[in-house]
Amino acid sequence: MTLIKSISGIRGTIGGRPGQCLTPMDIVSISGAFGMWLRNSGAAKKVIVGRDARISGEMVNQLVVGALLSVGIEVVDLGLATTPSVEMAVTDLKAGGGIIITASHNPKNWNALKLLNAKGEFISDQDGKDLLHLVEKQDFNYNDVDDLGKYSKKDDYLETHIQHILNLPLVDKILIEEADFSIAVDAVSSVGGIAIPQLLKALGVKQVTEINCCPDGNFAHNPEPLPENIVEISECVKNEKLDLGIVVDPDVDRLALVCENGQAFGEEYTLVSVADYVLQNTKGSLVANLSSTMALREIAKKHGVEFYESAVGEVNVVREMKNHLAVIGGEGNGGVIYPELHNGRDALVGVALFLTYLAKSKLTCSELRAGYPDYKIVKQKLELEGVSNLDGIMDQVRRKFIDYPCNTIDGLKISFPEGWVHLRKSNTEPIIRIYSEATTEEYARNLMDYVKQLMKNTI
Repeated sequence: MTLIKSISGIRGTIGGRPGQCLTPMDIVSISGAFGMWLRNSGAAKKVIVGRDARISGEMVNQLVVGALLSVGIEVVDLGLATTPSVEMAVTDLKAGGGIIITASHNPKNWNALKLLNAKGEFISDQDGKDLLHLVEKQDFNYNDVDDLGKYSKKDDYLETHIQHILNLPLVDKILIEEADFSIAVDAVSSVGGIAIPQLLKALGVKQVTEINCCPDGNFAHNPEPLPENIVEISECVKNEKLDLGIVVDPDVDRLALVCENGQAFGEEYTLVSVADYVLQNTKGSLVANLSSTMALREIAKKHGVEFYESAVGEVNVVREMKNHLAVIGGEGNGGVIYPELHNGRDALVGVALFLTYLAKSKLTCSELRAGYPDYKIVKQKLELEGVSNLDGIMDQVRRKFIDYPCNTIDGLKISFPEGWVHLRKSNTEPIIRIYSEATTEEYARNLMDYVKQLMKNTI
């Protein structure tokens, strides 16, 4: 099975042997080290803990809490909570950090610990390396009985999160209520089944059809919100003549939409539409990662603002957003980051901003989508078992495209007149991920195949 230790935490499959899967020993080790790292860094000795609804979540939660208490950390347990809720609670409750127990879109036999700093953001590369060093060396002591941490439960923080969203100037509850939307929600049997219906009710939406909203962790389908995994809600929206479908992943940081005709709006276009709305009303730059749709560049141009690209990963997007004072940003997987609320991907604020825009536009969801370019993205991977010097190989490929714009901040992205190809080596597998986008799927595949063959020839 699998255990992956990275700079942002630890994730893996439940069960098996220590060091090979995500076992109690691994969970206690990294949680205790995280608590000690916080103490060493001088941050507040308080950690916010929250979890998605995975079957293993309660077990992992008890181990995390116990380990933190054992090194003198005060724990505030949000219980079942979305990832963005935990991120916001860290700063609201003046904690030194946070641990989110979720494996995001991975299958139900996976779980993970995602680690946050005092800003409610994922820890940096250097902080992650320092933490992993502590985990490896186990160079810390557990506290004696008089110096254990204190534990408290706060299971109503979602209400605070939603209220912060309602207070945003670009969220118009009255307009949404007047639009009288009928909406279906697929929360893949996790915390979105609690959070999204509660948000919609707060926004004045009266007609909500719930699909897979019981948070029992028994995922009814593959939890990644891709078109092939959301057939049930697509049919529901079309057959019941609803206005919209909302799909979230298990920890509610990714948002996908379904149009009234049952067609997927497209995860890439969640950020496109929200950015379009935000930039109509707020001047500032737009940031997205290198693998996001080039439609975002057109949105930035439409509103006369700068567009910047970052390395893949939320922590990298947030850093670039801060560097360029961006008013909106995110990732093309449905991850909306709206810094007016907080610096993290948040499907809830994405829903509120999108519904406000849809209500103001007086368009159907499909009509709104038709107003954007219809670019096509294809994704593949190239197996590289036994191949070394991947950076050198990609550099050789780059030299073959010296007449085209190339970006090397995260692998290699080559921009062509009507498309692009992005090559990234995996940190956990001997593969290179290859993404390509163009005006047609055929052209995107042709670009990808051409670059992939060049890489094979180079190897």
